[in-house]
Amino acid sequence: MESEGETGGKSMKSQGGQVCQICGDNVGTTVDGEKFIACDVCAFPVCRPCYEYERKDGNQSCPQCKTKYKRHKGSPPIHGDKEEEGDADDGASDFHYSTENQNEKQKIAERMLSWHMTYGRGEDIGAPNYDKEVSHNHIPLLTNGQEVSGELSAASPERLSMASPGAGGGGKRVHPLPYATDVNQSPNIRVVDPVREFGSPGLGNVAWKERVDGWKMKQEKNVVPMTTSHAPSEGRGAGDIDASTDVLVDDSLLNDEARQPLSRKVSIPSSRINPYRMVIVLRLIILSIFLHYRLTNPVPNAYALWLISVICEIWFAISWILDQFPKWLPVNRETYLDRLALRYDREGEPSQLAAVDIFVSTVDPLKEPPIVTANTVLSILAVDYPVDKVSCYVSDDGAAMLTFEALSETSEFARKWVPFCKKYSIEPRAPEWYFTQKIDYLKDKVQPSFVKDRRAMKREYEEFKVRVNGLVAKAQKVPEEGWIMQDGTPWPGNNTRDHPGMIQVFLGQSGGLDSEGNELPRLVYVSREKRPGFQHHKKAGAMNALVRVSAVLTNGPFMLNLDCDHYINNSKALREAMCFLMDPNLGKYVCYVQFPQRFDGIDRNDRYANRNTVFFDINLRGLDGIQGPVYVGTGCVFNRTALYGYEPPLKPKHKKPGMFSSCCGGSRKKSSKSSKKGSDKKKSGKHVDPTVPIFNLEDIEEGVEGAGFDDEKSLLMSQMSLEKRFGQSAVFVASTLMENGGVPQSATPETLLKEAIHVISCGYEDKSEWGSEIGWIYGSVTEDILTGFKMHARGWRSIYCMPQRPAFKGSAPINLSDRLNQVLRWALGSVEILLSRHCPIWYGYGGRLKWLERFAYINTTIYPITAIPLLMYCTLPAVCLLTGKFIIPQISNFASIWFISLFLSIFATGILEMRWSGVGIDEWWRNEQFWVIGGVSSHLFAVFQGLLKVLAGIDTNFTVTSKASDEDGDFTELYLFKWTTLLIPPTTLLIINLVGVVAGISYAINSGYQSWGPLFGKLFFAFWVIVHLYPFLKGLMGRQNRTPLIPLPLE
Repeated sequence: MESEGETGGKSMKSQGGQVCQICGDNVGTTVDGEKFIACDVCAFPVCRPCYEYERKDGNQSCPQCKTKYKRHKGSPPIHGDKEEEGDADDGASDFHYSTENQNEKQKIAERMLSWHMTYGRGEDIGAPNYDKEVSHNHIPLLTNGQEVSGELSAASPERLSMASPGAGGGGKRVHPLPYATDVNQSPNIRVVDPVREFGSPGLGNVAWKERVDGWKMKQEKNVVPMTTSHAPSEGRGAGDIDASTDVLVDDSLLNDEARQPLSRKVSIPSSRINPYRMVIVLRLIILSIFLHYRLTNPVPNAYALWLISVICEIWFAISWILDQFPKWLPVNRETYLDRLALRYDREGEPSQLAAVDIFVSTVDPLKEPPIVTANTVLSILAVDYPVDKVSCYVSDDGAAMLTFEALSETSEFARKWVPFCKKYSIEPRAPEWYFTQKIDYLKDKVQPSFVKDRRAMKREYEEFKVRVNGLVAKAQKVPEEGWIMQDGTPWPGNNTRDHPGMIQVFLGQSGGLDSEGNELPRLVYVSREKRPGFQHHKKAGAMNALVRVSAVLTNGPFMLNLDCDHYINNSKALREAMCFLMDPNLGKYVCYVQFPQRFDGIDRNDRYANRNTVFFDINLRGLDGIQGPVYVGTGCVFNRTALYGYEPPLKPKHKKPGMFSSCCGGSRKKSSKSSKKGSDKKKSGKHVDPTVPIFNLEDIEEGVEGAGFDDEKSLLMSQMSLEKRFGQSAVFVASTLMENGGVPQSATPETLLKEAIHVISCGYEDKSEWGSEIGWIYGSVTEDILTGFKMHARGWRSIYCMPQRPAFKGSAPINLSDRLNQVLRWALGSVEILLSRHCPIWYGYGGRLKWLERFAYINTTIYPITAIPLLMYCTLPAVCLLTGKFIIPQISNFASIWFISLFLSIFATGILEMRWSGVGIDEWWRNEQFWVIGGVSSHLFAVFQGLLKVLAGIDTNFTVTSKASDEDGDFTELYLFKWTTLLIPPTTLLIINLVGVVAGISYAINSGYQSWGPLFGKLFFAFWVIVHLYPFLKGLMGRQNRTPLIPLPLE
């Protein structure tokens, strides 16, 4: 390092010669022709490129005097520039920054909303004044139909308030910081204060020069700094977007904690994954040789049995390939919550974390107990996230007054529960599970008042449970005149199939305060309109209604959906998801972050594989290494943009894709926005497959901006095209243009609430693309698989997040009949997808879906078909034992080697899979057993019901899975026998195989020693079936070792 005097002398000398002290180039001149002076304090000579780089990617300060650089005329604005610096020329910038784009979108949204309010559908609503602040004093209450207030007034006005449209009080909207969701935004734009985030006030000249040189080289190669380095994608020819493990940035920047990636992808150690892959390849070879032997060696005296067995074995081989190879690239992920806090949630500053709208769906409060739903809502309201960024929407698709009243009680109890949770940082924050957990609750609790407060809170919760259970008892018998509310008016949802839309805001920013005077998150009750003659699409339709309501009222850029029985077990779950969704490099390519499902209340042995550990800990981790896990229906944080049917931005290609990339997915080019405006080539690189829609945000902006804001005809055409896609709501359409969320500043709460009622009306989705290309996709009872598949087909990737403490926990049906009915519904949904136009076997080949990801989706849809060959294969042992024939001819010693090798490879695959995944052998074995039990019962029925529905139009209504808690203890529900037709096939298989075993052994005893040899193969086959069906047999037998009760006469 040079001394201060030497540096000063050198500075003056270089200044005279106008030579940059960083790169050695000429300093140059300003746009006015004067000598360019970067620093007004010390006039340290720096050329314009070095100055621009330092402002955008460096310390934003002079290397010599450490004074923060001011924005010069012609320089592009960056985050942190003050509005009063009016001497800068915004128009001179050729760069597109997220702040500019966001302001532009705000103008578009405001203009379209203004035009609509003045000339459009909403003639009864006065045109809003865009200059006035939104008043928070008068907030309308629950609304339904076209009246703003009055029809639902069960709660007092003091308690119910509408959430404010802005993010802050007094009508002033706090804009969330951009986090690279714009397709044109450079991922290198910082959303933190660089002066505050650096440990030292500046970097040395040498280091700075190296950084600038590297930056210039990247600019010449058209590579954006701080982007992720990727290998060619398997399915699209462009780079595969994933976690920032290889970032094109210098070590000097990575040393700063706030600028490092928010997550990291961790590969499985090669010592564990490589043997696993080798065994998979070896098993594939052995399987090929085994099938060749089986095909070339028929059994003449049992030809029919041999043919059936070979067909079944070929199908099993295909099914195994589709299931096994998507697990080829399993990964783990790490998140850095401290870096997220440094970047977006610094202490003492307004939080810049993105807003999240949380959806809770419920239908029947008698099958989904209100106390369970209340616990889920309470865990949401107490989540560790800024309260002004959290909004909870509860969908009551049964329009039950019980749910409404229980939610009203929940909102009151939340005022005491939420401050208790945050004061003592307790986990979990669902009171039922917190108070029943068998742990030392005094651990890590140092406050002397904790024990006293905990006892008081437990009493409060017990009283709350008594009130809610009292409501449930009252609701068991419906009055003849229907339910009457507290003010004497009839409950609008008395007819569950014909009622208006209802919205009630229980808690909000300016109306809901807890017992300590702090704000609470929003809590909104929503029941969409239902009328006879309309198709409501069950859960998928309810979720789409919540998407629209939340977009109108709060419009958080991210959404979390939970089943009513899935509470937040880890209060930092939202922050875990934000480590991916708000990552500047990765976030804009992620459609959703899926968390694994974990369950409470399952018996210790998990008899019916309710935990489904193999799927959640093996299959989904394997998919995470390809294009991401499938969507499993709950515990998933969505990017709102992806749900709207948009495509993710394409990475600029740096080299010509190879033949393999072109064959797998094809290449797609996308020109920049500036070149697209005056060119006919803007869509030349898009595929022409009509089955994969492309909605790009740039196209929407261009349609609005093309002829200028003064052209009302063009604005009308843009409005019409957007409303054709999203429905007839200018407020909702305007919300779709705000990538970073928020609602228009001009809209009043009354307008928003009235528009929210409109977007949940029955006919809103008519002639729009809801359910076909936008939102949750219709056409299957398992709308989750279909919705995720559409996103992946457009090129989005998903993330699998497995925090050490499970993010969410729910309940599962531990009763055999309930479990089989649940599996039946899942399998029926897969069959519906298989027989639809969205079947992954033929859908979306012009898109950007990777091949291994497609394999996984194909396996997800065809697995119920395996029930037919499985049923036949499980019947063969009994037939062989009863007839004395066998499916395999007399084999030689050499042929027996392949049989033994196949069994060993199967066991080796399972053992190595358990080794890298951490799944226990008991869990793996339970999964194998229930694969057979579910396959010969639920999957079999699903195939025939699906065929009846598609071919004959006979629809089958699924029943809501009971979510009652085990209040009696000792897993009473586990031993309860409920008869269902699903029990017939596995019961029949058990009986005939047991009869076959008895008959075979009896025949061998009577026939002598020579008949025992051929019998062993048949007995092994039969015992394989019986052992797999053993949990089913235990379920039929019920509870064992119970003490008999002998009734005694009293007289």
